[in-house]
Amino acid sequence: MKKLLALVLALVMILSLSLAYAEPVTITYAHFSGSGAQEETLKKMIEIFESKNPDIKVDVQITGYEDYFTKLATTVGGGNPPDVFEMNMENFLSYMLRGACADLTGMINTENYSEGTLAAVSSEGKIYAVPMSFSTCVLFYNKDLFDQAGVAYPTDEWTWADAQAAAEKIKALGDDIWGYYQPITYNEFYKSIKGNGGSVLSEDYSQFTMNTPENVAVLEAMIARVRGENHVMPTKEELAGRGDWDLFTEGKLGMIITGIWGFPTFAEKCTFDWDIVVEPGYKTPSTFFFANVNCVSPSSDKQEAAAKFVDAMGSDPDIVQLRLDANWELPTIADQSKLSQYIEMTPPANRKAVFDSMDYAAAPPALEEQGAVVEIIDNVLSTLETNDMTAQEALDEIQAQLEDADLL
Repeated sequence: MKKLLALVLALVMILSLSLAYAEPVTITYAHFSGSGAQEETLKKMIEIFESKNPDIKVDVQITGYEDYFTKLATTVGGGNPPDVFEMNMENFLSYMLRGACADLTGMINTENYSEGTLAAVSSEGKIYAVPMSFSTCVLFYNKDLFDQAGVAYPTDEWTWADAQAAAEKIKALGDDIWGYYQPITYNEFYKSIKGNGGSVLSEDYSQFTMNTPENVAVLEAMIARVRGENHVMPTKEELAGRGDWDLFTEGKLGMIITGIWGFPTFAEKCTFDWDIVVEPGYKTPSTFFFANVNCVSPSSDKQEAAAKFVDAMGSDPDIVQLRLDANWELPTIADQSKLSQYIEMTPPANRKAVFDSMDYAAAPPALEEQGAVVEIIDNVLSTLETNDMTAQEALDEIQAQLEDADLL
């Protein structure tokens, strides 16, 4: 009996020692939104998580937005996905519909998140991602150029007609001074048509509705900004290798539609006064609602560790505070009182416009073949600043290609 007891004790000690010296679990994390200016912030977030969870290590793989989804599609399609991968909303919907996101129901603390954000990542009562951050687009404007042009500052009630009138006066200030920048792309188009009662799909999702009169009117206005002798937006040739943000920070652009993730860059580089308002719409305001979420691969053999990580990235108090301190979008937490410091930070002075914009958010249509649809639309829209195709002709062409591709 004593020998048996000694053997049991020895086995317990061996097991305890093996557990004490066991290698931590390493999960792979594919990520895009932290590339560039916020890469160090992301690394600090991961350090916080690892310090609180010493049994889990995170191997982060950062790729710029331009290449991220192509690379991710290759790894997922090749049967070698990361344990955790970041998604924006439109691509998340596509991946979820394809079964590429694990069911996380019961694996995260749902009380940490607002009902609305959880609803956005759920289907039939199951949770397929964890919200990490949200943001939106607003109208940034250069106060100095408005003053020089003798134009009143924008308001939340502006329409495209108001913006165009101001842009024409600002453009008249000089040859390399521009009034407005909003590229002709799928993303800008789908949310802009909402402000004129248009849509990409019919209400029952049974057919594309690209070439309706409402959509044509919006595209005509977008084309007019960049074509003709008195156009208010620079062409790619006129940008001469500069980006739209470069033009704004150089003080040569009156207004730009872009995301609130631009705050840190503009605060650092702009030597003039600037502020924001709700993005104008064709008739009524319409803007993006961006949400970045983290998904877990259903084929991962480390789902418990992965779920713990994605939950922390969305709701850990220290990680949330780090995001706020870094001015990196906004956390999707249920406790909105923690966002008060964000509103009080300057510049810009009118941060209230960020939250007011949420009332006019245009969600992307949920499409299983999202990538193919966007490619068809963008392939035509990208040519419009230099060719003579009318808005009606362009949208007729897009409609025909989408119908021929049989993507619904």
